[in-house]
Amino acid sequence: MPPKLLIQLVRFGWTTLWRIMMSKLAPRDASGAYIRPESEFRSQSLIAAPGRYRLFVGLGCPWAHRTLVTRALKGLEDIISVSIVIPSPENGGWILEKPELGCTTLADLYRRAKPGYQGRSTVPVLWDCKTNTIVNNESSEIIVILNSAFNEFAKHPELDLYPEALQPEIDSWNEKIYHAVNNGVYRCGFAQTQAAYETACRELFSMLDTIDEALSTRRYLCGDTLTLADVRLFTTLFRFDVVYYSLFKCSIRRIQDYDHLSIYLNDFYQLPGVAETCDLESVKRDYYGNLFPLNPGGIIPLSAQNL
Repeated sequence: MPPKLLIQLVRFGWTTLWRIMMSKLAPRDASGAYIRPESEFRSQSLIAAPGRYRLFVGLGCPWAHRTLVTRALKGLEDIISVSIVIPSPENGGWILEKPELGCTTLADLYRRAKPGYQGRSTVPVLWDCKTNTIVNNESSEIIVILNSAFNEFAKHPELDLYPEALQPEIDSWNEKIYHAVNNGVYRCGFAQTQAAYETACRELFSMLDTIDEALSTRRYLCGDTLTLADVRLFTTLFRFDVVYYSLFKCSIRRIQDYDHLSIYLNDFYQLPGVAETCDLESVKRDYYGNLFPLNPGGIIPLSAQNL
């Protein structure tokens, strides 16, 4: 073991640097709990037309993944194009896989849409290729847009993921699942005090227990009807066992340990088009390789398919 003084000095230095880095990565409140900043581009009006709009997404990001799943379920692959961005810890943000519109980073794209922009540059982004601006960067709103605005061009216009009769129930699930599960895993992983972590972790698994019980008598959250509530839950569940369970300390149970959630996850994955949106290797690379404050060594764990 190193000498006691060396351990104390290194621990003090690392803790200080960790807090500085976490303040940029994950804003916190006075209790040390993570506070997710609000999205800033929130327009929900557009003129639907094939080829006019593009999604900018990161394959590892669950919020961006929602838009890819909805696009696939509705059959909009030929109508709305996709550009991939990659997290870069060296640049401190997302970079475009291929330069576009004179931009090499997502921050460049945001500044092209809004000159002088100094806010967070996040995915997903719904981009208007005609006016060269951001329509919306809030995933929960983009998927509502994708569900209905492009129906005249969709391959599956009959699929309504947000039917009016079920909207109160969908909204209720979304509100509970967002706080405790979708954002809850981040509240665990980005907590900066023990108390904040334990609160988030208990709320997370209490809600997973509630969902598992509900799924014991139904195929989807709202019965036999697939909805946007399921889309929003799926992208978190897909990442849970390989990332959140270990890296984010959501370690009480895995999704595969739940009788009904595990079946639900597998069932959703097999829906037409969904598997093509899922890239587990990108998920591992983006989380383990780029969240330096949580994984300083950048070591990416192996999966069974790597052997």
